[in-house]
Amino acid sequence: MMPLTMADTGEEKTVLRVGGNPEVRKYLESLGFTAGTNVTVISMISGNVIVNVRESRVAISREMAAKIMI
Repeated sequence: MMPLTMADTGEEKTVLRVGGNPEVRKYLESLGFTAGTNVTVISMISGNVIVNVRESRVAISREMAAKIMI
């Protein structure tokens, strides 16, 4: 298990766990980051991570991405 920030660009991974306080977890889950969901890192640009999740493209900060375990 490793944080999403360590994933290679273009490689599909499965979310195993979403960490952080309850408020952060709820926010990430509302974006589609739930256990068992497949995600693909599109790019990492200046502190932001752009991810394909549930057929949507989402930009989150590296701090948020570090709370998503794959």
